[in-house]
Amino acid sequence: MSCGIALSTAVEVGGWSSELGGQTRESGVPRLEAGVGRTESGRPYTEPGIVTGAERLDQYLPRLQGKRVAVFANHTSVIGNKNLVDVLKEKGVNITVIFGPEHGFRGTADAGEKIGNYTDAQTGIPVVSLYGSKHRPSAEDLSVADVLLFDIQDVGTRFYTYISSMQEYMEAAIENNKPLIILDRPNPNGFYVDGPVLDTAFRSFVGMQPIPIVYGLTIGEYAYLLAGEGWLRQKVTAPINIASSPERAAMERRRAPTSPKAFSLTIIPCLNYTHKSKYVLPVKPSPNLPDIQSIYWYASTCFFEGTVLSEGRGTNKPFQVFGHPTLPKNLVSFTPRSMPGATNPKLKDQLCYGWDLSGQPEEVLSKVNNRVQIKYLLEAYRQFPVKDSFFLNKGNFFNKLAGNNVLMQQVKEGKTEAEIRESWEPGLRKFKEIRKKYLIYEDF
Repeated sequence: MSCGIALSTAVEVGGWSSELGGQTRESGVPRLEAGVGRTESGRPYTEPGIVTGAERLDQYLPRLQGKRVAVFANHTSVIGNKNLVDVLKEKGVNITVIFGPEHGFRGTADAGEKIGNYTDAQTGIPVVSLYGSKHRPSAEDLSVADVLLFDIQDVGTRFYTYISSMQEYMEAAIENNKPLIILDRPNPNGFYVDGPVLDTAFRSFVGMQPIPIVYGLTIGEYAYLLAGEGWLRQKVTAPINIASSPERAAMERRRAPTSPKAFSLTIIPCLNYTHKSKYVLPVKPSPNLPDIQSIYWYASTCFFEGTVLSEGRGTNKPFQVFGHPTLPKNLVSFTPRSMPGATNPKLKDQLCYGWDLSGQPEEVLSKVNNRVQIKYLLEAYRQFPVKDSFFLNKGNFFNKLAGNNVLMQQVKEGKTEAEIRESWEPGLRKFKEIRKKYLIYEDF
C-alpha cells in the first residue's frame, strides 16, 4: 500500500488528612486542580510560549475545507477554554462523527468503564466509543468521513491507553485509505526514558509495542515511530517526509497523495517545545490524574493497579497515596470513597494504611521522577503480611502493566532496586537508539 507522511513545521503565529476525599463534581471542561500549574513562588510552571498543534489552525484548517471530517477527541482536546470540536464547528468544518477513547469524549467515565455509542448533547454529533465493544473504527464508521483528525493529550506512559487508541485509529485509516492528521501536544513526562521494555508476548491494550514504561515521545513522535519502524499491522511503504520550513511544508503537501481515497499521515507539531520543557496540562487528562503530582507519580505507582493495594483511586490524591488495610498501622491512613471518576474504587470504604508521596514542589518532583521509582513497590511487598495474595489474579494484570513476567518474579525473590534496574538496561539502550530517529523536538 502506498502512503505518504509529512510533518508540517511552519512557524506561526486537597490537603492531606486521614480521610482523603473532598473532590467536587465539575462542570464543563475538567480543569486541573487549582494552583497545580504554579511553583511554590507562585510563578507559572509551564514554560511560556508553547503552542500546541491544535492551536496552529492555519496549518490544518485548509486540509479540512470541503471535507467530511471524523475527529478522535476528548475533553483534553482544547484550544484555550473551548473544545476542539466546538472551535471547528464555529469555523464551519463539517464534522460527521466523533470518536472517543477511554473515559469518553467528555472525559467523565471511570477507568476501564465500557462506554456505548451516543449523540453528543452539546453538538448533536454522533459519538462512536472506541473503548467499549471495539477499539478501532469500522469501515462503516469511517464511510461518512473523507479525512480523519486526532487530538488527544497523552501523559507519556506505556500503560496509559490513549496511545493504544491512536494506533488502532492509524491502522483503521490505512485500512480504509483515509488521510490522517495528528495534532501534537507536549508530553508532561517527556524529559526522560525509563522502565522495562515490553516483551511482545505480553501485548495488551495497556501495552501494545516494545517500548519502556516511560518512552519520552510526544504522541505525534510516537505516531512517527509506529509508522517508521513498521510496527503497524499494515506497513507504511512511502518515504516519511519532514517539512522543516513553510516552503518545505508546502512542497510536501503538493507531493502528498491528493486522492481522497489515499492514506497519508500529517503531524502538526507544537511550537517552542523541547523535551527539556516543563509542561503542566491545562485540563485533567483523565479523572484520576487530577494534577501534575499524580501525572509524575503515575509511572511509578500504576503498578499497584495489579496488586491488592489501593492505588489511591477514590481519594483526592490518586497515584500519590497507596496502601492496604493489613499493612502496619503506624503508616499513613486513608479511606477510598466513591466519587466521580472512581465510583467503585478498590478497597472502597475500608481504612487503609500505606504511603503518601504528595506535597513535593514541582521543581523537586520533576527531578525525583526522572526515573521509574520501584522502591515503593518493593517496600510495599516487603511489609505486606500475606505475600501469596499481594498480586491480583496470579499476577496476570500486573504482568501486563510491567510488560513482562520477570518483574513480579524479581519482587518475589527480593531482588534489589539496583539489580532490577540493571536488567532493564539492554532493552532501554536499544529503544533509546530507535527513539532518536523519530524526535521532532530537541531532546533532553
